[in-house]
Amino acid sequence: MKTRPLNMPYRAIIADDHEIVRQGLRTALETPGMVESMGLKVVAETANGIDTIAEVKIHKPDLLLLDIAMPFADGTEVLPEIKRWSPATRIVVVTGSNGGGLVCNLLETGVDGMFYKGASLDELYRKLPLILRGGRYIADPFLQAMEKQDAAQSLTARERQILNMIVTGKTNKEMAELLFISPKTVDKHRTSLMTKLHVHSLVELLAYALREGLIDPANISGQS
Repeated sequence: MKTRPLNMPYRAIIADDHEIVRQGLRTALETPGMVESMGLKVVAETANGIDTIAEVKIHKPDLLLLDIAMPFADGTEVLPEIKRWSPATRIVVVTGSNGGGLVCNLLETGVDGMFYKGASLDELYRKLPLILRGGRYIADPFLQAMEKQDAAQSLTARERQILNMIVTGKTNKEMAELLFISPKTVDKHRTSLMTKLHVHSLVELLAYALREGLIDPANISGQS
């Protein structure tokens, strides 16, 4: 179990695009006795994926409370970068999406906790001490979704990035520039993810991703 000096609170970042959610979580985390006896220290709040990555790089917090559906770069794109820049940060996802495909991919990426936004937050507050000290906790709605998940092969972190960029209407060239890889490599990842999902067109890809909760409908750009 992870030990810390008695006078050193855990440090946290809250990433959610709704200010009222961030305020509520911050109040709970910082209140002595709600989660930890001396409370946690919230070092930053962010409302989009790009800012979340930047703040994590700066602070390298003990805990990141992360919403999956955020502007600019959603949680599934943020996760690999968090693991890259701050591997010791405990990542807890709080989301209203519980598609089986999404759950499997989040777990594969290495999240330490998953909690459902539609449920009482009491469960989150009770389980955070366990997660902060190295444990893992997945709430029942996500476990049930995993049981219903078919045998489709999970996407890699890079394939998920490509999928989310396709959804927002980016071209292969634009994706290559953002990911610092060649357009040929982008096309390879794109072909691989469509093969894994057993789809043959962009329309089929979007329909599958929506059905399985792999993407947020709000992120979909107009596609030709």
